[in-house]
Amino acid sequence: MSKPIVRFAPSPTGLIHIGNTRVALLNALYARREGGTFILRFDDTDLERSKREYADAIEFDLRWLGVPPDVTVRQSERFDLYDDVAERLRISGRLYACYETPEELEFRRKRQLARGLPPIYDRAALKLTPAEKEKLEAEGRRPHWRFLLEHRVVPWTDMIRGDCHVDCASLSDPVLVREDGTYLYTLPSVADDIELKISHVIRGEDHVTNTAVQIQIFEALGAVPPIFAHHGLLTTASGEGLSKRLGHLSLRSLREAGLEPQAVASLAVLVGSAEAVRPVADVDKLARLIDFSHISRGPAKFDEHELEQLNARLIHEMPYAEVRERLASLGANGGETFWNAVRGNLGKVADVAEWWKVVNGPVTPVIEDRAFIAAAAQALPDGPWDATTWKAWTEAVKAATGVKGKALFMPLRLALTGLEHGPELGALLPLIGPDRARARLAGQAA
Repeated sequence: MSKPIVRFAPSPTGLIHIGNTRVALLNALYARREGGTFILRFDDTDLERSKREYADAIEFDLRWLGVPPDVTVRQSERFDLYDDVAERLRISGRLYACYETPEELEFRRKRQLARGLPPIYDRAALKLTPAEKEKLEAEGRRPHWRFLLEHRVVPWTDMIRGDCHVDCASLSDPVLVREDGTYLYTLPSVADDIELKISHVIRGEDHVTNTAVQIQIFEALGAVPPIFAHHGLLTTASGEGLSKRLGHLSLRSLREAGLEPQAVASLAVLVGSAEAVRPVADVDKLARLIDFSHISRGPAKFDEHELEQLNARLIHEMPYAEVRERLASLGANGGETFWNAVRGNLGKVADVAEWWKVVNGPVTPVIEDRAFIAAAAQALPDGPWDATTWKAWTEAVKAATGVKGKALFMPLRLALTGLEHGPELGALLPLIGPDRARARLAGQAA
């Protein structure tokens, strides 16, 4: 079997959200696992709404996720190909001119519904004579162009949904070319899939009906249709459909919120599948978990709370080498010992700044029992301090005061960090060091 060629085809009219991200990842990771090619195809034929800034943002997002494309193409640079394909369909009689206005089409649709008929296009334009067409054009009308569907059942085997079929007799002949000569999505998409030799089309289940139409266009052009896989869509935690207007679920907003790309990718790929949702730190490992037969056909909820939990779990296992430069940029220069001490208490890497302040100061100590803290300060050992210092010190304080358990540990934590919770003090105390510890136990901000 030849290696797969797949594509992710966003319109650069806004920032991509987590739903788009799922499509991109399933394509990219499948290609990576099988040694294939991942193509980024910008569907930017809408020249007015498509913006280069959005295209640049999408490319940045894919690199951030760890799945940069192998090839990038832009539909706005491929109009000659679409013109040629349209002409071939016209010559073969599969693309025909129609002159109805939107108002006329809406009137016909309502009339058909009132008569209990399906509201599909009645193909009246096929009955127009050349003279009638000339008359309409003389009146200023310009044709839009419809693809003539064969009224038959179109079957295919879907990698996710199994055996599928659509009866095209229930569909209107789709418009492929507008009155102004611009193309709707379907014709350029099929033309590109043929020219780029796309082997697998992996996309959301909202495209299932489109598939039957596209298969007929592939066949009309003498091409073998690709293999299709239609996965369930992602929704918000409340069940709302995703769209570009939900800016808080764009990849840019998730990144700016401090979330890790591996956490985002893990949830986007694994939710709605038979795999347990868990953080997968390595892109190649995540790719090996994709099994299209185990992906749900129904919608799956993308829960931001679950994403935050995955993010924290990922950070708790993150090696120092992976974050060294980021820690330096945050001014947290405590090295690997500091990172290993605090990472278990982080939800996001940026949270490390809070614990660097706890170590490095200034911290305002919280002291409720001054006599106890004074006794603890008296028992504080001289340096150098290491991982054994905390245990030795607390044993000495316990022997001197008779206090134990939470009554022993909580006042020391409050005095040393000003907080009721945090990393293990056995790891923090050597980082705080003797001078700052003594000052804090004396009630001084240090």
